[in-house]
Amino acid sequence: QGECSQKCYYIFVIETICVAWFSLEFCLRFIQARSKCQFFKGPLNIIDFVAISPYYASLIFSEDESSEEEDRPSSSGTYLEKVGLVLRVLRALRILYVMRLARHSLGLQTLGLTVRKCTREFGLLLLFLCVAVTLFSPLVYLAENESGRVLEFTSIPASYWWAIISMTTVGYGDMVPRSVPGQMVALSSILSGILIMSFPATSIFHTFSHSYSELRKEHERLQSRLSRAKDGNRSGESDTFNETDSLVLEGHTSPIKYIYTGN
Repeated sequence: QGECSQKCYYIFVIETICVAWFSLEFCLRFIQARSKCQFFKGPLNIIDFVAISPYYASLIFSEDESSEEEDRPSSSGTYLEKVGLVLRVLRALRILYVMRLARHSLGLQTLGLTVRKCTREFGLLLLFLCVAVTLFSPLVYLAENESGRVLEFTSIPASYWWAIISMTTVGYGDMVPRSVPGQMVALSSILSGILIMSFPATSIFHTFSHSYSELRKEHERLQSRLSRAKDGNRSGESDTFNETDSLVLEGHTSPIKYIYTGN
């Protein structure tokens, strides 16, 4: 138990250092932003805020929970249970730190841009899937019910889970039709699920490839602009150095020339 508490303490220290660094970065970017409202409208900034805030919220809730336990050590009320549940949910939200990689990863940026552009295709995919699930769930229930082998398919709403995992070609195997009519319905649902999933996939793939090429070109333009700016600064510095050298040489040679001519 002592080793576990020591490891938890080390993890807490590392997390505190990381959160402090992320918080400093977030505050500096917020201070330098021209429009504060536009800053909070950015999706990456929202992810950063949601990823940082659970740490501070967990500290506040843990302090409140400890104070409540000191005040009422014998009573275990529903308030403490709710606070503990919120605390566990906030700790689970720390996984959003991974989404910060989208700021530096071209692939994750392409994925987010594709999801934003393909909202209509994803809506059509969900619509087709819901219609097919609503169609095949009663069919498989009736097929299994008529054969007298209703072991897994206890009701039509329970058959929705089987239809979803079958049409998405996942197939956990927890609910399997045993009769021949039920297996025919299962085969039809699997084939229709493959077709339904493939219809919007082509459009989503083309959007993903177009978004990737677009973001890559934009990154190349930014890199070229930065390189040009660096080259311009270097050339400007070299020009200023040449001008100062010429002025220095003129300042040193002209008095000598005058003195030589005067003699």
